[in-house]
Amino acid sequence: MLKDLFKTKPKYITVKTDQSDFTHKVEIEKKEIPDGLWVKCNRCAQITYHKDIEKNLKVCPKCGFHFRIGAKERLMLLADADSFHEEHENLKTVNPLNFPDYENKVKKSQKTTELIEGAIVGKSLIGGIPAVLAVIDFGFVGGSMGSVVGEKITRAIELAAAEKIPLIAVSAGGGGARMHEGILSLMQMAKTSQALNKLSAAGSLYISVLTDPTMGGVFASFASLGDVIIAEPDALIGFAGPRVIQQTIHQTLPAGFQTSEFLLEHGIIDMIVARKDLKATLVQLLKFHAKGGVNIGE
Repeated sequence: MLKDLFKTKPKYITVKTDQSDFTHKVEIEKKEIPDGLWVKCNRCAQITYHKDIEKNLKVCPKCGFHFRIGAKERLMLLADADSFHEEHENLKTVNPLNFPDYENKVKKSQKTTELIEGAIVGKSLIGGIPAVLAVIDFGFVGGSMGSVVGEKITRAIELAAAEKIPLIAVSAGGGGARMHEGILSLMQMAKTSQALNKLSAAGSLYISVLTDPTMGGVFASFASLGDVIIAEPDALIGFAGPRVIQQTIHQTLPAGFQTSEFLLEHGIIDMIVARKDLKATLVQLLKFHAKGGVNIGE
């Protein structure tokens, strides 16, 4: 009948066998693509196979957008192979104010990042040159600076001062000071800043690397006090977020406000370095500031 012409055809294919004249109907199955195989760029919307993104150091091959990476990945990119020795890895956060659900937030971040706290510090070789590395992980409570993070950063600064070797701090703190700990968190800003005064008096170099995002108390203390301040491209850097500022002053902010490029143009940072060039740049700076042009710590 005419109505049969408009029926939806079943999703089958016909396969002829060698042993018989009849046909065998095989249903076509839709193959699902597992989650995580493809990554969509936040800037250009390019969809890229995740292994290609990883090979490119988690940078979009089309537009150069830098995806956020964790502290452990950062250490692998910067430290010479098998040279990093972690210090103070067992320092743990407590809940001094009995802030509701704080312990659960910390446990969730520990599970996600596989870290005990939001900062990793220790001694390492970078291009064969000894240095202290301190890296903040944005995945741990938003990279916020609580008592333990502040203490670990301070101890890293003191270690660099004691051994008269450079300090390299890689910041990624979108949460600023950790409000769950109140004034105990805020005082880490003053503590880390004062420790840097001792580092400067000891004559050691401090290089601060700002990644997306570096905000709040992290930026307003040790992250903005480097002898040399480097930022990755398009990183969000500042104190309060642009929406908060705009709502407060009731003015439209300039294009690109609080990006690495804007801060470089206005003299807040010294250079913008792509992720693939970061280690080579650090090695060059370390050699340039080394005693005698090569050796450090003599």
